Amino acid sequence: MTTSTTETGVSPSVEQRLGYLADRIEIQDLVTRYGLGQDLHQDGDNDVLAEWDRVFAPEATVDYSVTGAPLDGVTYQELAEFMRRPGGSMSGIRNWQHFEGLPTVDIDGDTATARTPHLHTHKGGTDDAGWNLIQTGFFVDRLERRPEGWRIVHRRLEILWMDTFPTTNPA
Repeated sequence: MTTSTTETGVSPSVEQRLGYLADRIEIQDLVTRYGLGQDLHQDGDNDVLAEWDRVFAPEATVDYSVTGAPLDGVTYQELAEFMRRPGGSMSGIRNWQHFEGLPTVDIDGDTATARTPHLHTHKGGTDDAGWNLIQTGFFVDRLERRPEGWRIVHRRLEILWMDTFPTTNPA
């Protein structure tokens, strides 16, 4: 549903518009909670699922295969394990922050799609020989309304560009 007119050319009611806005805000919060799940759990705290269990449906799958890793059709729990286990993909990263932009959201009853731009920053290496990584791209989500609220049932990562550069210490 859009907030202007429906496919029939009839303007949605105030109740329909408010319902759409409430759903959209809930989905936006859900998308942001994904990044918070990453960012609130650093320095050896690997309990990313404390937030992600409120983001994804229990059976949700992800496709992060664009990274080159075998991560197409895996569960979000397997993704967390891949990233956060000892020796995992985030084990060489000291700090990070995940900025999730405002998604475009299309809602059709109890299903929705969202496309969210992201900017992810990572600091790795040692203090003497550190490096930074920036990744930009999109998350493309399929969502379902569940009794507990909106949940992502499938997420695909798209990377627009990624770059690394050395850490500098200002004089």
